[in-house]
This record gives sequence, C-alpha cells and structure tokens, in this order.
Amino acid sequence: MKVALSTRGLAGLLLALALAALTLLSAGAPPAAADTSVSTIAAALRESPVYVDPAASAQLSQADAHALQKKIEDAGKPVFVAVLPAGYPTENLFTDLRTATGVTGLYAIRLGDRFDARADSSVLPTAAVRNLVTSVQGESDTTAQLNDFTDRALANMGGSAPTGWGSPDGGGVSTAGLVTAGVVVAVGGAGAYTLVRRNRRRHAQEQQVALERLRVVVDEDITAFGEELDRLDFHPAEPGADDAMRGDYEHALDAYEKAKSSMADATRPEDVRPVTEILEDGRFALARLAARRAGEPLPERRPPCFFDPRHGPSVADAAWTPPGGAARRVPVCAADRTRLEDGRDPVVREVDTDYGRRPYWEAGPAYGPWAGGYFGGGLLPGLLVGTMLGGLMATPSYASDYGSGYGDFGGGYEGGDVSGADFDPGSFGDFGGGGGGDFGGGGDFGGGF
Repeated sequence: MKVALSTRGLAGLLLALALAALTLLSAGAPPAAADTSVSTIAAALRESPVYVDPAASAQLSQADAHALQKKIEDAGKPVFVAVLPAGYPTENLFTDLRTATGVTGLYAIRLGDRFDARADSSVLPTAAVRNLVTSVQGESDTTAQLNDFTDRALANMGGSAPTGWGSPDGGGVSTAGLVTAGVVVAVGGAGAYTLVRRNRRRHAQEQQVALERLRVVVDEDITAFGEELDRLDFHPAEPGADDAMRGDYEHALDAYEKAKSSMADATRPEDVRPVTEILEDGRFALARLAARRAGEPLPERRPPCFFDPRHGPSVADAAWTPPGGAARRVPVCAADRTRLEDGRDPVVREVDTDYGRRPYWEAGPAYGPWAGGYFGGGLLPGLLVGTMLGGLMATPSYASDYGSGYGDFGGGYEGGDVSGADFDPGSFGDFGGGGGGDFGGGGDFGGGF
C-alpha cells in the first residue's frame, strides 16, 4: 500500500514536471504563423492605414510603422500601406485586397524588396500612380521608400480618410459631448456668423484676383489663335477647297469667336476651363485643315504641347524631368521634341507670379483651370505629379476655390468612401496587370511572377 502510494505520487510528480516543461516550451517557442490572409490584412487596414505582416516585421519597425500611420492619419487621405514577406502570393493581390477592404483609396504594398501601388481613379489616376511608383523604385530601405512614396502621394492625391481610422468605439458620440457642443454653438453663434461672412467676402475677393490673372493668360492665347487664323491664307472658295476643308475652317473660326465670348462672360476661375477647351479644339481643327490642304493623313487627336499649348497639338510623347522632380513623359510639339533630342531646353510658357515670370506649373493654383482645359480627361494629374501646381490641385480645398473636374483630380474626391466590390478593376489588376509600375523590375508589369 505504501509502495502504491509512492508510485502514484511519483507519477503525479512526473506528470506535473512534464506539464511545466510543456508550459515553458510553449512560452519560449515562437508564436504560430500569423494568419496573413487577404481578409486579415483588409480588416487591419480598415482600422489603421499601415499593416505589417509579422513575417515582415524586420522590414519596418513598430516605431517606424506608427510614425507612418500617424503621418497618413494626420493628412486625412485614404492611403493604405501593407508590408508583406517576399514569398506572399501575388496573384490578384491588389484586386483582392481592394475588394476585401472595400474602401476607395490608394493601396501600396512593399513585398520583400519590391514595391508597387494601385489606386481608384477618383483618388489618383493610373498615370500618376505609375509616376509615383517609378520615383521610389530602387530604394532599398523600406522605411525611406514608404515615407518618400507616402509624402509624394499625399501631396498629389484626392480623397479623405475612412471614418473607421482612429475610432475604436465605432465613432459614437456621448450625450455629454453633444450637450457641450450645443452650448458652444449657442454661445458662439453670433461670432461664427460674422466670421463666415468675412471669410466669404475674402474668398470672393481672392477668386476675382485669380480670375484676373487667368484673364491675362487666356487673352494672350486667344490673340495667338487669332494670329494663326490671319496667317492661314485660306479662302473657302479657293481652287481645290472642298467641304471638309471648309468645315474645318468654319470650326476654327467658331472656336475663336466662342472663346472670346466665353472669356468675356467668365465670373469665376473655373469658368476659364471651357475657354481653353474651345481653343484646344480650334487648334486641332486647324491641324486637320493643314493636313487636308497638303494631302497628308489626318492627324490623330492628341493633347497640345505640354510646354506651351499655343504650340498646337503634340506630335509625340517625350521624356522630361522637371528641376528637382521625377522623370515623366509629356506630349510635345515637333519643335520641342527636336530641342529635347538635341539636349536643349524646350520653349516653356511662363506666366506672371508674385516672384516674377515662372513656368505655369510653378505659378500657383490660379492657373489650374487654364491648364485643366488643355489637359483634362485624366492626363493632367500624371503630367503634373511632383510640381507645385500638381500638389495644390490634388486637394479638396483647391476644388472649392478654383473648381473641380480637371481630369481625375476633381469630381468629388470619393477616396475613403465605402464602395465594397463596386470599383473599376482596371485601376488595380493583379501583379502582372501593368497598372502602377514595375513590381520587381523588368520593363513591363510582371517582374518574374
């Protein structure tokens, strides 16, 4: 009996020791592999703009991730950043992540030592995403690359942050908070009304100053277009003239008259955009007329020369790097293409600023409506990424001051909206889709996947 008790005691002791050993081993063992499904990443991004996979924690420290998160949240823009290990599956990753997150925005992924991004066009057009990604490709340091990309993206994108960020309680407001807010509103109502009226007057004055600056530039454009018509030396009844030629000529004359009357009627800066659209259309009519008279193929519809729209429709895209900016391809006229090929500077349209004559893309926000009429339809944002005008035009406050609708810069700034799976997959695609740069290096979008 005594032996039996000793045996049971020994067995109990051994069992206790075994359990203790297992506990110690469990405590000292590395945690199980994290669940890094797309759904998990998406759930994290709905709560915070930065997600770092546990398997990729060596790439971005907790402190650096927190600093990047704070930067994005302070800016109030829908930028989503994910840092994933090199072996993470890439097929349809951007599309699946965007679908699972369900929020309109800009999605950037650092995967091992590679980087790429995609965006909804209402936030940032494809060309702009491509330029931004290209500008940070080759940066080996994850922290530097993500911060550089984020800084440039925040300066050029539209949209606002999702409401879920920074609201762990679901964004509820307490009754006490509502009462306090009501008291503040009641007490400060009279003062607030006076302030609003003063701000409205100042805003109207600033708009008029901007409009007068635009009027000078547009009047120069109209005058230049009229001089082109005078030099044309075309008469509708001349030998060889046909109905198509006469139609192009009448179109150009109508554009000249419409541009003059529209500019005379302009009362706000955003009224200028239709005027430059009319001038661009008139110059294209002249280009068609010139081709018909010379017996040459009709030109394709291209945007005007980026360096000065008065040069007429562009003939090609050429590589150009603004001082201190990233390289991009811009539409150029034949003369400026030759200058660039010869290593010379293009002939740039300069305008008056508070600091003297400057290229229009460095002249401030007032010139956005003028440029938007020439380069609308989604082209302008990609051309102006990294420039002063590009950064200013990408803000909601710009839209309220100077109007929206300049390509994909305007139109409501839907970033941050919950749209679920209702989005254009062409803005995203998989890692072989070609949407935002080269994920992994190698020309087109593929990088070996």
